[in-house]
Amino acid sequence: MSKNSLNEIAKKVEKDIRLSKDDAMTLMESNDIVYIGQLANKIREKKSGNYAYFNVNRHINLTNICVSRCKFCAFSRDKEDADAYMMTIEDVMEAAQSARHLGITEFHIVSGLHPDLPFDYYLETITNLKNMMPEVHIQAFTAVEIAYFSQISGLTFREVLLRLKEAGLGSLPGGGAEILNHRVREAVCSKKATSEEWLDVMRTAHNLGLKSNATMLYGHVETVGERIDHLVRLRELQDETGGFQSFIPLPFHPHNTQLPHFKKPTAFENLKMLAVSRLVLNNFPHVKAFWIMLGLKVAQLSLLFGVDDLDGTVVEEKITHAAGAETNQSISREELLEMISSTGRTPVERDTLYNVIKVYELKEQGACLET
Repeated sequence: MSKNSLNEIAKKVEKDIRLSKDDAMTLMESNDIVYIGQLANKIREKKSGNYAYFNVNRHINLTNICVSRCKFCAFSRDKEDADAYMMTIEDVMEAAQSARHLGITEFHIVSGLHPDLPFDYYLETITNLKNMMPEVHIQAFTAVEIAYFSQISGLTFREVLLRLKEAGLGSLPGGGAEILNHRVREAVCSKKATSEEWLDVMRTAHNLGLKSNATMLYGHVETVGERIDHLVRLRELQDETGGFQSFIPLPFHPHNTQLPHFKKPTAFENLKMLAVSRLVLNNFPHVKAFWIMLGLKVAQLSLLFGVDDLDGTVVEEKITHAAGAETNQSISREELLEMISSTGRTPVERDTLYNVIKVYELKEQGACLET
C-alpha cells in the first residue's frame, strides 16, 4: 500500500505536478471523498473555470446483433434472437430526421459488430446523414468498431478512418476501451479488439486530425490497480497525440448481463472514480459524467467532484437501458440547464468539438439567461 498522504498529493495538485500510480492508489484507497472532490475541483477550475458543458445530441444504435457478445453487455444479440434488430439506411434517416426539431448538433452512433453487414453500409450511412443534415457533427464508431471494419474490409485502420472521414465522420466516441488490460479483456470481452488495437486506432485517428473521447467501464472483474493502469495508458497516449477531448468513466450495470452477481458501483464509488480520474488525467481537457449510467442526481453532484460536462440530451439511448438503467432515454435542454445552474455552475451549450454555442448566465432567482 502506498504511504503517500493526501496532503502530499494536494501539494502536487497546487504545483501542477503530475500524480503517480502510487498517488492514484492513495486516492482510491481513501474514504475522504469530500477532500478528494475538492482537489479534483481545483483541476476543473483551472481547465474550465465555472463552466459546465452539455450538448444537444441524438444517439443512434444501428444494430444490436454482435459477434463479440461481451459478458458485461446486455444490449448485444445473436441474429436468431427474437429481439435482434438492424436498421436500414432509411431507418437511420428517419431517426435522424425525427430529432431535427430539437436543434441537435451531434449524431452519436455506436452499434454491435454485425456478422454480415459490409463496410459499405457504414460508409453509406455516414454519407447519407451528412448529405441530409450537413450542419450536424457525426461522432460515430468506437475504436472496437473501427478495428472490426478493418477486419471485414481488409483495409488498414488508417484506410478505414480516411474513408469514413471523407464520408463525413467528424470524431470518434470513446467506447470499447472497457479496461485496457489483457487479463480483464480475456475474461470479459475476448472476441473484440485488444487493448493495443484500441490504442492504435485512437492514435491513428488523432494523427488524421480526428478528435475522440475515452472511456473506462469499471465495477466488474478489474482490480483498482488495473483501473489506475488504464488511466495511465490513456494519459501516455494523450501525451503523444493530444487528440482526446474528454474522459468518461462508466459504472458497470449488471442486470441482464452474463455477470449478474456483481453489484452496481455505489454513488460514493462513482463520485470517487470521477474525481480521481480528473486528478490523474491532468492532460485531458474535460471529464464527463454520463448521466444515463450514473443517474441524474449523481451526475449533478459530480459537478462538485471535478466534472465539467454532463454529455447531452441523448435521445433514445438503448445500450445502458438494456442493462437495467432506470434513467429516462432522453432529457431536455431545459432540464440540463436546471441541473447545472442549481449547482452554481454556468451552463454552456457546446458542439462536439467544444466550440461554445451558448453561455447561459445565472439570474438571481436561479433561472438562466442566454448570453
